[in-house]
Amino acid sequence: MPTYTALTTLAGRDAAYTLGDAMETLNPEPTGVGVFEMEDGSGLWEVGGYFEDVPDDTALAVLAAAMGAKPFIVSELPETDWVAHVRRELAPVEAGRFFVYGSHDADKVPDACEPLLIEAAMAFGTGHHGTTLGCLRALDRLALGGFVGRRVVDIGCGTAVLAMAAARIWGDPVLASDIDEVAVDVAQANVTANGLEGKVICVEAAGFDHPALAAGAPFDLVFANILKGPLVALAPDMARAMQEGGFAILSGILNEQADEVIGVYAQNGINLHHRESIGDWTTITLLKKT
Repeated sequence: MPTYTALTTLAGRDAAYTLGDAMETLNPEPTGVGVFEMEDGSGLWEVGGYFEDVPDDTALAVLAAAMGAKPFIVSELPETDWVAHVRRELAPVEAGRFFVYGSHDADKVPDACEPLLIEAAMAFGTGHHGTTLGCLRALDRLALGGFVGRRVVDIGCGTAVLAMAAARIWGDPVLASDIDEVAVDVAQANVTANGLEGKVICVEAAGFDHPALAAGAPFDLVFANILKGPLVALAPDMARAMQEGGFAILSGILNEQADEVIGVYAQNGINLHHRESIGDWTTITLLKKT
């Protein structure tokens, strides 16, 4: 059976989520609706739905016009086993001492590594994206330099791969939070699959707004692999949540956005320690000086 997609873009988070909710009422109804902030620095949001039957062009046009969105683009997708396709395309990733792999590549795990099992079909953070890869490299770099994280948090954790990496090498419990309930469930499933129950604590939270995060502060290492806008907004809270001499590893930053993010954090007393660009993305390691 063919699958149909209907995609559009518009400005504004609230408008995007309102449009996504409205798509759920269509007839034929979509089998799934997604709302995502685009990572190109445009400030636009993408709203899309998947349909088993051809979607109603008129209804889509009315929704787009009502919300000030661009006209929906409807496409028919070929029948594809997407999980099998992703597994074929995504080879294991090596990032310093870390080896990120799917269960289908379990026989490829080397002896001398820190293995992290992440299923490619689950959520953002498989290690293949330049942002996740950059964060894992930054973590490995800090550890090689003698740093030991004792109070670590991963904000916007996705698959929790970064939190698990820290827990794997240092052993102390690591906090992992995400604003999305599904992501938290995915993170917890990965924690269980990697035998890290009790070592990574997953919570649903916006930024640092959670009792567990308040109790865990001040942190000596903060991961935040999200996007430029949320990173900039988070800077004052992060400065308050970090201990002096602590590090922050930030990504989800396009190369041309990096200087602005670095400048905002410097204004909050957290200064550049290292930066690395992988493709279009920059990962920055920052230090809160004593």
